[in-house]
Amino acid sequence: MEYFDINGSGTIHGEITPSGNKNEALPVIAASLLCPEPVRIDNVPDILDVRNMLKIAADLGAEVSYLSKNSIVINAEKVHSKPLDRDLCELVRTSILYAGPMVARFGKIILPPPGGDVIGRRRLDTHFTGLQQLGASYDFNGFVYEIEARELVGADVFLDEASVTGTENIVMAAALAKGKSFIRNAATEPHVQGLCRFLNKMGAKIAGIGTNLLEIEGVEELHGCTHAISFDYIEAGSYIALAAMTKGELLIRGAAADDTMRSVLNTYKKLGIYTEKRGIDLFVPRHERLEIAREMNNAIPKIDDGIWPSFPSDLMSIAIVAATQADGSVLFFEKMFESRMFFVDRLVGMGAQIILCDPHRVVVSGATKLHGSKLDSPDIRAGMALLMAAASAKGESRIFNIRQIDRGYESIEVKLASIGVLIKRKND
Repeated sequence: MEYFDINGSGTIHGEITPSGNKNEALPVIAASLLCPEPVRIDNVPDILDVRNMLKIAADLGAEVSYLSKNSIVINAEKVHSKPLDRDLCELVRTSILYAGPMVARFGKIILPPPGGDVIGRRRLDTHFTGLQQLGASYDFNGFVYEIEARELVGADVFLDEASVTGTENIVMAAALAKGKSFIRNAATEPHVQGLCRFLNKMGAKIAGIGTNLLEIEGVEELHGCTHAISFDYIEAGSYIALAAMTKGELLIRGAAADDTMRSVLNTYKKLGIYTEKRGIDLFVPRHERLEIAREMNNAIPKIDDGIWPSFPSDLMSIAIVAATQADGSVLFFEKMFESRMFFVDRLVGMGAQIILCDPHRVVVSGATKLHGSKLDSPDIRAGMALLMAAASAKGESRIFNIRQIDRGYESIEVKLASIGVLIKRKND
């Protein structure tokens, strides 16, 4: 069993480069099966979720070649329709993203329910009703989903929620559908935009990228291309908070994109966290003291998440940990998932003052001195948050179930050690 040992006496300093955005890399890998020509993908994060997505592609017949640790070539010429491997699909939530490409190219797919983080109900209805509007039929027999379509036909599709993966599945299917499609209430997250740009490089005709109305002119075939995955703004947001809460100084390479980071940085200001833009990089100066900014009339501030461009749900756990080291009180309102907040009992055990109001809301009062503890990682983002808590705590901590962290953060102990965190990966 692997685990991390962390000593909280380290000083954060230096520079760090975020890996490629896993939430862009995963749908791009699935989309590479839309054409029979080789596709090169650069800046791919070397993480567990990516490896499992590539295993599924290979199981379907794709040839996956590594040019380097972070550059791959996928040749889907020999891909064929077959039921997706249940064991592999249970390892990664985004196995569902093979539905759109496989139905578009082969007319059918059989896949088991996907796995992934247990952070609340994660409905799949939007995927199937969206594909249905393009002419597909679907059935679930209690064990597998079966989706078929003699022909996908362009349609005016309205998504019942702005689902990220739902939008991605429908975009991929519509790219090869006959005629024009409109996707209304589409998700607009940076990784959705990245997928759309990748598809256009393959020869798709997608307009309205970055808006909630996508227009897709279906084409008869797609071709190979080269695409670089954009930086992981969630990882960058994690490092910003870590540096600020530990009174460190940190330069984050390539993370100064205004359109991607604006919501994150504006929200962090409520916690007293500030950054400086240095060209394409972000610099986190030394914060001698974090103070939660009161709202008008001296009201306790609220931080809530939502669909893009609101503050991302994947940074809620990170922001909660940062708030434990800021003077004042703040209410966090998690709107997206009803189980994401349940990791806070670990922080309370470390000395944090947190009230869990209900599954969606917590009140954090700080600043509090955290102490080392034995912890386990319940999901990717909570795992990173616990690493941050351990780095700022007095004494030693041990974190188990780090496979969850490895699913979303590349070589995290190596990166953190390079900026002064006293962390070691161990195996019993």
